[in-house]
Amino acid sequence: MNIANRFNQVFRPQGKLFYGWYIVGAAGGVQFLSAFLWMQSYGAYVVLLQQEFGWSKTLVAGAFAFTRIESGILGPIQGWLVDRYGPRSVLTVGTVLFGIGFMMFSQVDTLLEFYLVFALIALGSSLGGFATVIVALVNWFNRHRAKAVAISQMGYSFGGFCVPLLILCLEAFGWRTTAFYSGILVIILGIPMVQLVRHRPRDYGDRVDGDVADEDAAGDGQTLLSRTGVDFTAGQAMRTASFWLISGGHACALLSVSAVLVHLVPQLTGGLGFSLTTAGLFVAVLTGFQLTGQLLGGVLGDRFNKRLICVLCMFGHAAGLVLLAYATDLWMVLGCTVLHGLAWGIRGPLMVALRADYFGPSSFGTIMGFSSLIVMLGMSGGPVYAGYLADLYGDYQLAFATLALSALAGACCFALARPPELPDES
Repeated sequence: MNIANRFNQVFRPQGKLFYGWYIVGAAGGVQFLSAFLWMQSYGAYVVLLQQEFGWSKTLVAGAFAFTRIESGILGPIQGWLVDRYGPRSVLTVGTVLFGIGFMMFSQVDTLLEFYLVFALIALGSSLGGFATVIVALVNWFNRHRAKAVAISQMGYSFGGFCVPLLILCLEAFGWRTTAFYSGILVIILGIPMVQLVRHRPRDYGDRVDGDVADEDAAGDGQTLLSRTGVDFTAGQAMRTASFWLISGGHACALLSVSAVLVHLVPQLTGGLGFSLTTAGLFVAVLTGFQLTGQLLGGVLGDRFNKRLICVLCMFGHAAGLVLLAYATDLWMVLGCTVLHGLAWGIRGPLMVALRADYFGPSSFGTIMGFSSLIVMLGMSGGPVYAGYLADLYGDYQLAFATLALSALAGACCFALARPPELPDES
């Protein structure tokens, strides 16, 4: 099959662009805003907040951890809301709250205000972010699911590319002005984008992957089920070992990711003596390799064993953390950005695709929501753990070295997470 035919088969199966790819674009845009304005830029805010208020690394990282705990607890409710009412309504509410949270952040003067405002930002970014849009993608794609998720997550990587631009704004206008106008940008750009998101293709006369409907097909849910052979309820999924192993492996991965997100810039500026602008360039390099990894993950995930690819990625996270822990030269920092970025990018879309392959689409939002209760332990624990050890010992060496061990534990979880069998209801 030539390239043109392959392109049309994936993107234009009925002679026009499949609507699912518009949803992919909207999902990418939502993740771009989250990464650019908050997740990937938080390390820069950490440096400036410490300079202005004198807060410790642990306290500033604790706000990030608190927001991740809140998102994890919200997960089951959010998943149910998305499965019940569809992603567009949830995304709209979340985007508004996210924007308002940033504008309120620009006015904080105390640690309590800082934590409360970040709770609002977390609520908005969760309802208006990845966990919500991903439910739509799982319903609109099956054969090309890993590619769709990977392309949507490229928005997150492009957000990382733009971190140096945000740092320039922070240095030129101050963090308060930058935060306020970030909130306005979220609302102006985010609200129109999320209106493109639709829940299930059958509600709009379309089908999964844009396939031409068979005469005897009853709908997209039935067609998807016939292809995958599985469609678990949330309760059935949680009674399998694979649910807990995937969740545990994902949590171990996010221990590494969250610690690097929050503490990479402080490590580079405080521990290695780089300027804030140079540290921002390293963030851009890391996300460049993350983007490369996402492209590879989307292709590899639809062709090879997703579980084993995740195992290899966890070894990449571990190696990157070891290099960062003992970095003394530029090449060691670059080695970390390559290994950590590629591992993060390849593994990211496979976390979603692997769960969808194992448990099916019907209750996916609820399944992801309950999984987030475990995953959030990694996303919240990594920054606090690294910040506490840095405050205690004066550097990040022990923190990053021990987090490498948690990445290896995650590799074991994925290695053991074999496809579950759908329970016999008879």
